Amino acid sequence: MQTLAPAVERNQKQQRSGGLSCQRTPPPPGCFTIQLLMVFLWAAASLAFLPLVLPPLPPPPLSLLLVPVCLLAVLVALAFVPLDAHNNVVGSSCL
Repeated sequence: MQTLAPAVERNQKQQRSGGLSCQRTPPPPGCFTIQLLMVFLWAAASLAFLPLVLPPLPPPPLSLLLVPVCLLAVLVALAFVPLDAHNNVVGSSCL
């Protein structure tokens, strides 16, 4: 008969005796918990209902509006900058 590791045996004994019955096991990674679902529902409700309740805000100053426009212009310019592919070769080619 195969014996279990001492830590596993000790864990099983504690579970049988009720030693671990009060402890919660953490949820597996990548799963939604009830608390996280409540935060998502609260955020969705606030995004849906707060604009209906709050008064409209005045438009921001022109200098603040230029920030996203300048960022977009820089990103478009970087998208069309030619890439020097000769310096970015990882491996050698076989002929």
